[in-house]
Amino acid sequence: MKLLWKVCGMRDKQNIQEVLGLKPDYMGFIFFEKSPRNISTDFDEGILTHWNADTKKVGVFVNEKLETVKSYIKKYKLDVLQLHGKESPEYCQELRREGVQIMKAFSVDEEFNFENTEAYQNVTDIFLFDTKAKGAYGGHGLTFDWNLLNKYSGNKPFLLAGGIDLSNLQELKDISHPSFLGIDVNSRFELEPALKDISRLKKLKDWLERY
Repeated sequence: MKLLWKVCGMRDKQNIQEVLGLKPDYMGFIFFEKSPRNISTDFDEGILTHWNADTKKVGVFVNEKLETVKSYIKKYKLDVLQLHGKESPEYCQELRREGVQIMKAFSVDEEFNFENTEAYQNVTDIFLFDTKAKGAYGGHGLTFDWNLLNKYSGNKPFLLAGGIDLSNLQELKDISHPSFLGIDVNSRFELEPALKDISRLKKLKDWLERY
């Protein structure tokens, strides 16, 4: 099975073009002011409107107003919305009507109840399971116990995020869940926040092609 891959937290124009050259399945842009990878107000929207169709553009939002998200869908021609806060199923359904895919993120630790995902099965396209970290919505480089994924009994496909790097890729082969779709990488492949290390991403791509 081919694993899909997403590179999140992009901002620099040249870096975006270099990562696009690797053809990840998804590229994430964070619209959350508290993130060190937040898209600034002077970000050139032309970067996202002249695009390589091989890679889906993902807008990452945290408890944002519906109308604000809708405006960004149009402005940046987003393909996917990654909702990383406490968005309700109704919120997801409303945005899905905009013609975009919905990726709902869940923060996982030992206490997480995977039954909480059931209400989102019919109003989303993909789940993302990330590590729960105090005061952070992703991009923290922390890994949760991937054995916890065995508690997920749903059939909605999911991406795995949180602390994935070149040192633990082999452990991904131990994940046998039938809904495991791919991985989401961010801080462990950075030179600094929002600037990705292309050499490390090339190694990741090579590994994925052999997976």
